[in-house]
Amino acid sequence: MPARDNPTVRQVRLGAELRKLRERAGKTAREAAGLLGTDQGKVSHIESGRIGVSEERVRRLASYYSCGDGELIDALCAIACERRGRHWWEEYRGILAPGFLDLAELEHHATFLRLMQTVSLPGLFQTEDYARALFSGAIPRLPTSEIEARVEHRMRRCMIFERDEPPVVVAIIHEAALRMRFGGRRVVRAQLEKLLEVTEWPSVTVRVVPFTNESFIEVTQPVLYAGGVVPQLDTLQMDTPFGGRYLHAEAVLHSYRQLLDIAEDGSLTAEESRQLIHHIAREL
Repeated sequence: MPARDNPTVRQVRLGAELRKLRERAGKTAREAAGLLGTDQGKVSHIESGRIGVSEERVRRLASYYSCGDGELIDALCAIACERRGRHWWEEYRGILAPGFLDLAELEHHATFLRLMQTVSLPGLFQTEDYARALFSGAIPRLPTSEIEARVEHRMRRCMIFERDEPPVVVAIIHEAALRMRFGGRRVVRAQLEKLLEVTEWPSVTVRVVPFTNESFIEVTQPVLYAGGVVPQLDTLQMDTPFGGRYLHAEAVLHSYRQLLDIAEDGSLTAEESRQLIHHIAREL
């Protein structure tokens, strides 16, 4: 089986978790290779996500590593059994950068989402015109065809809310993001009206950090904390001007859970937030 040139973040995560289990068990890659009847190089490729691994091998490795966490093992096996081409975001492979597909996949599999945005509104809640205004400001300038593909992809990400059991989402938005006029007054007014609709969705809670908040909260880049089917598979995604970063070290996850807790404590209640959004929309 040839190695993947561009494994997905989820495929990389499966390999990383298998590596963690091996290292905790004090086993070498050579010993794992001996168990599987292969070479050390292939084990390295499996642990980097560049080569797939079967459910049977995942269970054999977990047993060899003395992992007794059945829920984690089942979750890893579920990832191992996934195949490309089964979900809508695969239609954009070769059209958009892999990071767009990875984000849609992360949201699709998340059991809950915690968001923090300080300058722009969360992509899951954006209108087409607002998203188009953001993508049109990219440097270097994007071709019109790519802007439209990005907008379409962003709108389709909202499909997670159409499921029978959508993920629970808590979105913490700074007041600054509500007052930015990306795309002009008409675009922003429509966007705020859409956000008011979102506050009524049963699985979504929107909390606004007001300008009157007196505590400094160190979140300058958009943060997305996605809950996995087991806590060990929680993932932090951070947007940067040059692409997203995916982090899953437990110390990092713990730090960002605390940061999101602090931001939530410093925000208005859901009803107060809705009133502020309504007030700002009326000002436009």
